[in-house]
Amino acid sequence: MSNVYSPTDPRFAHLGPEKFRLRQTDAVLLDAKFETKPIGFFRDAAMRFAKSKISIVALIAISIIGFMAIVGPYMTPYGYNDQNLDYINLPPKIPALARFGIFQGTRVLQNRRVDALSDTSRYPEGSIIRIDNRRVMGGVELCDVTVDYYRYMGIDDDVYFLFGTDYLGRDLWTRVWRGTRVSLIIAIVSVICNVSIGLVYGSIAGYYGGSIDMTMMRITEIIDAMPDVVVVTLFILYFGSGLISIILALAVKNWIGTARMIRGQFYRFKNHEYVLAARTLGANDARLMFRHILPNSIGPIITRAMIAIPSAIFTESFLAYIGLGIRAPESSIGVLLSEGQKVLLYYPEQTFFPAVIISILMIGFNLLSNGLRDAFDPTQRGTE
Repeated sequence: MSNVYSPTDPRFAHLGPEKFRLRQTDAVLLDAKFETKPIGFFRDAAMRFAKSKISIVALIAISIIGFMAIVGPYMTPYGYNDQNLDYINLPPKIPALARFGIFQGTRVLQNRRVDALSDTSRYPEGSIIRIDNRRVMGGVELCDVTVDYYRYMGIDDDVYFLFGTDYLGRDLWTRVWRGTRVSLIIAIVSVICNVSIGLVYGSIAGYYGGSIDMTMMRITEIIDAMPDVVVVTLFILYFGSGLISIILALAVKNWIGTARMIRGQFYRFKNHEYVLAARTLGANDARLMFRHILPNSIGPIITRAMIAIPSAIFTESFLAYIGLGIRAPESSIGVLLSEGQKVLLYYPEQTFFPAVIISILMIGFNLLSNGLRDAFDPTQRGTE
C-alpha cells in the first residue's frame, strides 16, 4: 500500500486541513544585487594592463623619449644644422653630472711627448687633468694625457654641449632628439598607413569570402613573395629618399600581415548570432563589418600596431645606415648611427647616444606590446 497522502485514503481521514500549515514568506525574492559598477571591455583591459609593471615601465620610458623628441631640440640655443668648425668633435659635457666624475668634457690624448706638456700654447693652463702610462719609445718619453677638451681647444667655460658635437661642429643633443622625432614620425605614420590599408583589405576579403577572398589573397601572396629589402630599396631609389618616400616605402608590403589577421578575425565572427540578428534587422554590409564585427578585433589590431612600430624604426635605421635614409642636413636615428660608426673608435659618444635611444625604443615597444596583448586577450576578461 502506498504511503503517499491522499484525502480519500481512510487512513488519513483524521487529518483535516486545520492540521496543515503553509511554509512560506511574505518577503519579495529578487536576484542578488551587484555591489560594484559594471566593467566594460576597455576598462577591464586597462585594469589588467596596469598590473603589468614591466609594461608600465616601458610605457613611461617611451613617453619620456616621445616628450624629449618634442621639446628636446628647443632646450639648447643651437639649431640642428648650426655648424661651427671651432667646435668639431667635442665630447659631451653636462655640468650637473661633472661633479660626479661623468660627462666632464674630457678626452684622452694618446702618445703625447712628456717634454711638451709644459707648453701652454699647446696645453692651456688647467687643461691637463691626468697623466698616465708613461713610457719611452725611440728615446722619447711618451704618455697618455687626459685633458679638459674644452679648455684644450680654447673654448669659453660657459660653452658646453650635452651630447657633444659632430664632425661639422653641430650640437648632437639637438640632432639626436630631432632625429628621434623624425624616426618616430616615420614609424607611427607608416604603421597607421599599414593598419588602415590592411584593415579595409582584410575586412572585405574576410566578410565576403568565396571568389573575392580567393582573388584578394592571391594578390597578397604575389606581393609578399617579393623580398622586403629589394622592394623598399627600389622604391626609394626611384622616388627619392624624402620623408614621404620612406613612409610609403615602409607601407608597400607591411600591410599584408594586418590584412591576413583581420581576414581571420572576420571569418571567426561573421556568422555569430549577434551578426545574424543585425542582418535580420536590416543592417547593411558596411555597418555589419565596421560596427558589429570589427570591434571584436580591436585588441589584436592595437597589439600588432605596437609591435610594428619598433620594426619600422629599425627598418628606417637600416635604410639610413646603407645610405638610403633622410637627406642631409635632416637627421634621424639611422642617419646618426651611420655617421657615428665612421668615427666609432675615436669618438664613441657620437654612436652611444642614438644607440641607447633606439635600444630603449625597441625594447620598450616590444614590452608594451606584450602587456597590451595580455590585456586585450578576451579569454582573460574578468579574471584577477
